Amino acid sequence: MTACAIETTAEDDGRDGEHPGRGARPAEFTTGLTITANGAYAARLAGDGDALYVERWTLDGPEPYAVPLPLDQPEEPGTQLLPLADGRVLVARRVDGRRTTFSLLYPTGPATGELRLGAVEAPGSERLVLLPPSPDGICAYALCVGPDTTTLWLVAGGVFGPEQVAEVKGRCAGGVWLDRTGRMLALDRRLDDGPVKAVAVDLERGGEVTPLLQITEDSDDRLLLADPDSGLLLIRSDAPSPGHDRLGWGVLGSLLPVRFPECLRLDDAAVTPFAVQPGQVLMPETCAVALRIDAAGGSWVGTWQPMARRMGQLAAPVGWLAGAGLWTAGGVLRLPYATPGAPCGLADVEAPPEPEPEAVATAGASAGTSAGVGAAVGEPRMCRPVPLQQAPLTDGKPAG
Repeated sequence: MTACAIETTAEDDGRDGEHPGRGARPAEFTTGLTITANGAYAARLAGDGDALYVERWTLDGPEPYAVPLPLDQPEEPGTQLLPLADGRVLVARRVDGRRTTFSLLYPTGPATGELRLGAVEAPGSERLVLLPPSPDGICAYALCVGPDTTTLWLVAGGVFGPEQVAEVKGRCAGGVWLDRTGRMLALDRRLDDGPVKAVAVDLERGGEVTPLLQITEDSDDRLLLADPDSGLLLIRSDAPSPGHDRLGWGVLGSLLPVRFPECLRLDDAAVTPFAVQPGQVLMPETCAVALRIDAAGGSWVGTWQPMARRMGQLAAPVGWLAGAGLWTAGGVLRLPYATPGAPCGLADVEAPPEPEPEAVATAGASAGTSAGVGAAVGEPRMCRPVPLQQAPLTDGKPAG
């Protein structure tokens, strides 16, 4: 599964922890490269200074390669990009301070083709943010965040241009897909001055909203990543230590407690997950997770599995587009990088080492307990709150 961190939006009001190195919630880091859900294409703004242009990467061939998609006018630094599964790139441009226009770019021989899709008005203090690539690879969605209400827009893949598909009460951020059909979307929502809670939005039922993550009544509970195959959820919450966010994991639809592994806490460094290994059907404890580690000295990569008691740490390749990457089903982590000598590259990282036999046995028993709570792959899952219950807050098997 490929996932990229999302820029925080209006719900970030500064009330979260103050130090990113000891459990405070950092801004969910943006990445310079966005990858499609199937890992076939990626897109980024390339160039320097005032000469920015869209660049599309092809990742599913024998060797990765980049195709520039420049237009007559350079792109603004705030231009948002989203690659589609057919190789086109959605471009969202802010104009006149309140209107966002959408176009699809694609190569046409030596030139760049552009299909204009329309625009969405974001009045007043509202802002529009593209959501991560949809699992179907065809549709693209955006959030328009207002002071009291968030609207969800289908901005590509519709029939008549951008169209509003849902309205959610409260200020929403994030955006994580819960299935492989693009039906169930998780958002982090704040109502009035209350805590942040992750909710599920059903796009086939007119944007019906149901609770997804409820650890304690007063805790801020955000969903960072989800893997539809295994049901693994990566969570950030201050439930175990109010005022200081911790990174934890749970299982979609399970009533088992959320775990907050001690090994995912680092002094003076922020840890943010960005990719989960796909194909581990109903085996969340065996999923490999890639983490971005940010500290004063720079950024590097962490690898971890829920069944393990340790987090591996390794140097990132030179030129890594920090926060971007994908796992193959076979457990290879692929990290994109760009340097003057190699403007489009992928570095393969070995899978985490096998955990201790005792941890495997314990995790297997846990997986057997939770395997029946979710629907089969490809079918909608019943989204239920994930309770804290008696979750251990210190290092221990199998949570780590």
